Amino acid sequence: MSRYDPRVIEQKWQLAWEDAGIFKARHDPARPKYYVLEMFPYPSGRIHMGHVRNYTMGDMVARYRKACGYNVLHPMGWDAFGLPAENAAMEKGVQPGAWTYQNIDAMRAQMKPLGLSIDWSREFATCDPEYYGRQQALFLDMLDAGLVTRKSAQVNWDPVDMTVLANEQVVDGRGWRSGAVVERRELVQWFFRITDMADDLLAAIDGLDAWPEKVRTMQRNWIGKSRGLQFAFETKGAPEGFERLEVFTTRPDTLMGASFAAIAPEHPLAKALASDPKVAAFIAECRQSGTSEEEIETAPKIGLDTGIRVTHPFDPTWELPVWIANFILMDYGTGAIFGCPAHDQRDLDFARKYGLPVEDVFTAKGSDVRVGTEAFVPPKTEPVEYVRPLGEGGVMTGEAAVEAAIDLCEAKGIGSGVVRYRLRDWGVSRQRYWGCPIPVIHCPTCGVVQEKRENLPVRLPDDVSFEKPGNPLEHHPTWSKTTCPTCGGPARRETDTMDTFVDSSWYYARFTAPHAEGPTDLAEAGYWMNVDQYIGGVEHAILHLLYSRFFARAMVKTGHLPASAGEPFNALFTQGMVTHETYSTAGADGRPVWREPSEVIHDEAGAHLADGTPVEVGPSTKMSKSKKNVVDPADIIAHYGADTARWFVLSDSPPDRDVEWTASGAEAASKHLGRVWRLAHEASTAAGGDGDAEPLLRAAHRAIRDVTADIEGFAFNKAIARIYELTAAISRAESAPAEDRRFALRTLAQLVAPMTPHLAEDVWALVGGEGLVAAAPWPVVDPAMLAEAAVTLPVQVNGKRRAEITVPAGSDAATVEALVLQDPAVQRALDGKTPRRVIVVPDRIVNVVV
Repeated sequence: MSRYDPRVIEQKWQLAWEDAGIFKARHDPARPKYYVLEMFPYPSGRIHMGHVRNYTMGDMVARYRKACGYNVLHPMGWDAFGLPAENAAMEKGVQPGAWTYQNIDAMRAQMKPLGLSIDWSREFATCDPEYYGRQQALFLDMLDAGLVTRKSAQVNWDPVDMTVLANEQVVDGRGWRSGAVVERRELVQWFFRITDMADDLLAAIDGLDAWPEKVRTMQRNWIGKSRGLQFAFETKGAPEGFERLEVFTTRPDTLMGASFAAIAPEHPLAKALASDPKVAAFIAECRQSGTSEEEIETAPKIGLDTGIRVTHPFDPTWELPVWIANFILMDYGTGAIFGCPAHDQRDLDFARKYGLPVEDVFTAKGSDVRVGTEAFVPPKTEPVEYVRPLGEGGVMTGEAAVEAAIDLCEAKGIGSGVVRYRLRDWGVSRQRYWGCPIPVIHCPTCGVVQEKRENLPVRLPDDVSFEKPGNPLEHHPTWSKTTCPTCGGPARRETDTMDTFVDSSWYYARFTAPHAEGPTDLAEAGYWMNVDQYIGGVEHAILHLLYSRFFARAMVKTGHLPASAGEPFNALFTQGMVTHETYSTAGADGRPVWREPSEVIHDEAGAHLADGTPVEVGPSTKMSKSKKNVVDPADIIAHYGADTARWFVLSDSPPDRDVEWTASGAEAASKHLGRVWRLAHEASTAAGGDGDAEPLLRAAHRAIRDVTADIEGFAFNKAIARIYELTAAISRAESAPAEDRRFALRTLAQLVAPMTPHLAEDVWALVGGEGLVAAAPWPVVDPAMLAEAAVTLPVQVNGKRRAEITVPAGSDAATVEALVLQDPAVQRALDGKTPRRVIVVPDRIVNVVV
């Protein structure tokens, strides 16, 4: 070829890699392993530029580590269960399985042209029976180990679709699909007992030093460890059996500001009062909202006075009213609180609404300002002045006051200090079809019975109907009918399926042995685990990562990971998004009509459509279908090649920040790659020169040093800047001996192989590299080539710069001093005077003191 043609080059080298089986991972205890994993995609049917960036970063790490001598595992799979497939089934009249596997085939075909160093022999989808059957076995093992429980819980219930909704699927209090007003409903659900591991999950965060600090902070906050006081109020006028009301508080130091007690609508006392129509109606009203903390926090505060009173533990004559309130969570603490309105905004809003007292317990030091419309809630570490103290009072921090209050209450027998967590057990029951069936059976005689392991997988039926609302498994004529494994009598299968977060919480372990008979192969898991580098979006910083950490511990407990296994991911990197300008024209109703980038012409007249219609150019935002600012990777690959797309998403900004895709940037990237190829093509036939090769060789070794450090530090954009510098050095060295130019180009090929692997292979072949550059070792720095041959030193006389001299690097002080004193400019500055002192800082500066 006489020019760089990515369509020919990229296909050629992908076939060469495939024929060589170069990326197939094999267990090899003689070599150190390195496990690179990107968060696997949902098979929507199309990859987007975010995918390109994510997987290019992972591929860069995998190729680099392979070159460094590691035995690399770099797998790919599909997070394939979930509601989008059910929606497609209803909209398009297809079965979810058929729709999902068609999308997987389409996305695999779009991803392979990127030249990713993936071991495709390990590919699986979470909707494969071979995968979810092992997940069912894991569920049963966790059930045996006491890590699974079944209990009643409050859920978001869509009364039209007749299914539980995740908090994210409740929009403005309505089901995201049906539009029906969502209800709180109490259902019996399956739970993973993640709270049993809360303390371990929290403590281990301190050891995740290769995770972003913001992610570690988010995990800590989600687990939410807090120490407080649990005590009981004595009740007056309560039904029999409710003579005491148990309360948990993290601020016992505010007890002297209590003005009411409140219970959750689901509290047993509230249920006991529900024979009163007013109470029943109020509880029903509270159920007309979601169960998420955010919704409860932001909803208008409403309550109902039960008429029951409780006595203050420090003053039996002081009575507080007991309210049922919509902002109290039954699953935190005891489901009952005391309200101190002055120092809790929710309590204050409630108190102002219902005319309840507001008593300040503490104020800012030296201030007599009292609470108005905003509660005074300073950090617990801030000293405040206690004006209504529980004990001695005075100026102290909230932390100290809380501990003093707990000590005082314990001494008086009023309660005890306890630790609580914000973290709740993980409810995994979903009333949906397209998910992993929960492998249990309900027998009228034996109760809840495990499915026999030899009957796994419990397969989803392929002939479900979505004509009726609710879970199609409930309506299937035969699927749920079975026999009890214990007594052999007629029984019914569990029709709930597992939360799709379960599928992605252990896939990293399955990749170590994707064809194993059990969930894992201990020998393979022992060799490959943990994941050395995990890459994915920060939007998964809480639930996915927390659930994966729980599963790693659960799999140790159930024998599916070695006892030495700890955290699943040694290092975590969260990449930024790919953004693009938005384009719109004015619609007839005044609203913007979004336009695709391909429709917009940019010239001296500005941005416009082909017919001249002006286009409004908006800010660069995340690519989205709704705003049509999406660039199709397939179009980029077809026009410029995969290496251009890879180079651009790595080069334009630090990998943890957003990168803006621009047509001019893609064009510039393509031109640079073409320039590199032309240099290699010319060097492949060039005759030897007789110029000085040393500057070129030094540039090559500096590039090895710097690119290595930048890749190790995830500074990919900086690594690319070094490649530009080396390319420029090669261009300037036209007179250098041909073999030295070819050496520099082979070095360049090795350095860019993780970034633009196809171009690297072609350059490597053109300039005499042996075999495949994908199999070549990482280049080694010659330290001698990093030492500068000469250095230029500034010379100061009495603090003023008067001259500069060039000396051999590493020259001793005596040699430098002699040269300085001979310099004409220095002699003029001395004006015949004898220096008192000459200070030489080696290779840096010289100071002459007169």
